[in-house]
Amino acid sequence: MIWTVVQTSWRRLKNNRSEMVLTFIVPILFFSIFALIFGSRDSSSSTPKIKIAICNESDSSLTQKAIDELQQQKSLRITQDTDTSGALKKLSRLETEELVRRGMVSAAVVFSKTTESNDAPKIEVLTDSFDQVASQVLIAVVQKSVFSAQSKLIPSSGPMGLNSTPAVLPASYSSTTSSAPNTSLNILPASGTTASGTAASAMGLPTIESVDLMGGTKTNPVIAMYAAGIAVMFLLFSATTASGSLLEERENSTLDRLLCSRLTMDQLLLGKWAYLTAVGCIQMFLMFLWGSLVFRIELWRHFDGFAAMTLVTAGAAASFALLLASLCKSRTQLGWLSTIVILSMSALGGSMVPRYLMSESMQKVGLATFNAWALEGFNKVFWRELSLEEIGLELGVLTGCAAVFIVLARLFAVRWERS
Repeated sequence: MIWTVVQTSWRRLKNNRSEMVLTFIVPILFFSIFALIFGSRDSSSSTPKIKIAICNESDSSLTQKAIDELQQQKSLRITQDTDTSGALKKLSRLETEELVRRGMVSAAVVFSKTTESNDAPKIEVLTDSFDQVASQVLIAVVQKSVFSAQSKLIPSSGPMGLNSTPAVLPASYSSTTSSAPNTSLNILPASGTTASGTAASAMGLPTIESVDLMGGTKTNPVIAMYAAGIAVMFLLFSATTASGSLLEERENSTLDRLLCSRLTMDQLLLGKWAYLTAVGCIQMFLMFLWGSLVFRIELWRHFDGFAAMTLVTAGAAASFALLLASLCKSRTQLGWLSTIVILSMSALGGSMVPRYLMSESMQKVGLATFNAWALEGFNKVFWRELSLEEIGLELGVLTGCAAVFIVLARLFAVRWERS
């Protein structure tokens, strides 16, 4: 009898396509997505480069050597333009800070003049603590480049030669990193440093200061990013579940009776869309209100940007849910299809994994999901504190998604009118 139960259960599984997909296909799909996100980082060709800008206000020989070293680093992408000679065009300190604040670059390096006689510039690494990986990597790369640059400027010492690079880089340094700005990182050469490195230490390596431009004055801002990622994902699930009422009305012939009245399919879909959008706005507001009361999210300070992003995100989610419903034949089919699609979009769009951890190719793929655009919009509102005009791209893309999805849903709903 036990074997009979096993055979019966197996036949039921084979005859249920949705259960077969959820059991055997979905795990492989999500394993592949996360393998592409994290596994690709082991390949130097697909590891995302850190976008930086360089401000040179020093013009010392050490500064120029250090910039040359930074330009040769494969892990960096210097975004500013160059002149005809290939040299980087100069940026002012204010221009450099603005690039970091607006998210145009992940971090920046500033070389400033000092009154010291050893020609050592003051070096600051302007960071955006939202991407903590980029800031930490850049600080380490700047330390290495400056040490290498100074060692190449030292006169010949024994067999080392003029332009010899130390074989051992500083393995230890005094770090007093904290959330406050202007954090100093004083490089101290390790005991294994070569003769050239020892001479560099004797000359005095410049102090490298880490300046957090974005997170130093904020109150728990990263929680807003987590709230946005979770809210968008569950907004999709709740909207899709509610859109299943169309399929239920179709199955029990309620839809036929509605269409025989003065109600048209256009009015029905727009009514459903308005309802799902309103519920989605309330859902998003309640989540951020809870975050404001319990986790100190600065909701009221950014309410205009939050309201605009919430409206277009809820509208796009409602249209997408109606599109999925119009593609399916039953609520069961809608359930497993929406699970696959929404979880895939959430993984690629940043609701599950921050997009800055992904390779550049995966980040481009993520832009095909409106999760990515929604999260980028909330990021600009709560983290970068940009105005409504400055989030126009995200608002426009999400509005366009809402319009395209509802039009497609209407085209697929024609079959309900004909049957």
